[in-house]
Amino acid sequence: MWNIIMPNKNEIRLQKYMAECAVASRRKSEELISAGKVKVNGHIAALGDKINPKKDIVTVRGKRINKETKMRYIILNKPRGYVTSVSDEFGRKTVMDLVKDIKERVYPVGRLDRDSEGLLLLTNDGSFANTIAHPGHNFSKVYRVTIHSSVDDSILYSLRNGVKIDGKTTLPCEVSIITADKERTVLEFIIKEGRNRQIRKMCSACGLDVARLKRTAVGALKLGMLPVGKYRELTDNELKKLLRSASPSEKSENSKELF
Repeated sequence: MWNIIMPNKNEIRLQKYMAECAVASRRKSEELISAGKVKVNGHIAALGDKINPKKDIVTVRGKRINKETKMRYIILNKPRGYVTSVSDEFGRKTVMDLVKDIKERVYPVGRLDRDSEGLLLLTNDGSFANTIAHPGHNFSKVYRVTIHSSVDDSILYSLRNGVKIDGKTTLPCEVSIITADKERTVLEFIIKEGRNRQIRKMCSACGLDVARLKRTAVGALKLGMLPVGKYRELTDNELKKLLRSASPSEKSENSKELF
């Protein structure tokens, strides 16, 4: 007679639980598990492990984690000079220094490089972070880019129709001139990819020197008049509009992560 083992409905995948506890995104949680930084009931965890949140004790780097009860959805106007990470091995300033008074343990959704500024999302909701960062959802991102020169029509054509960076051609995007003179041009980029330092690399491939790069919108969410270095909670209406502004029908094969 066969012994049928029924699945335990109380068990969930370890990386999903870690994301819900605001440790990191699921992808980053998998990296922590693979690196041996996670233990379940005192034993080093492995990818694929499932846990019962009501019974099992999970620790990350020796610290016990618990699921947060209050979900936080933060919009931050990131200044230049801050690293987008929870910690930095070189002792540089991180965006977490700007949200120290938040009780819950939030983490950045995607990235803005150290020299870039503008709209950055932080949350302790792993499902929300996965939705925003998933490349198949193609949230549009708007950047205002200041260039140390004029920009002619041939360069605009190349930027709009695709530039080869890191061995792959970027997808078509929208690029328009906001202001222009002989020594300075301000461009607006609207892209749906999220490759590493994509706009800087696109500009560099076209011989353009970026003086300033600022993200002003993600999907339906706009930075607005939020002061540099300050943050606020998203309203329920903003959150709903943001999630509805995805365009999954336009999946990008080049995108690895959204921001």
